[in-house]
Amino acid sequence: MTPAFSSWPAFFAMGGYAFYVWLAVACTLLALGGLVLHTLLQRRWLLADIRKRQSRERRVRAAKSQKAAGEAAGDQP
Repeated sequence: MTPAFSSWPAFFAMGGYAFYVWLAVACTLLALGGLVLHTLLQRRWLLADIRKRQSRERRVRAAKSQKAAGEAAGDQP
């Protein structure tokens, strides 16, 4: 098996098409990096939203139980 390029400078020159090849590589890596960043941020936002909803549900349940306990205590003389 013979290598496609004889040296590192020849590899980076890409047979005269280096600008197009490395621009395509850079665009691809930029898009993938953006996708990873978006996914991580979306995960963080989703977990924060879940925490807020759970906290609200706990507060609502506590308020309902306090109201029920107050009504039960108010019914007794």
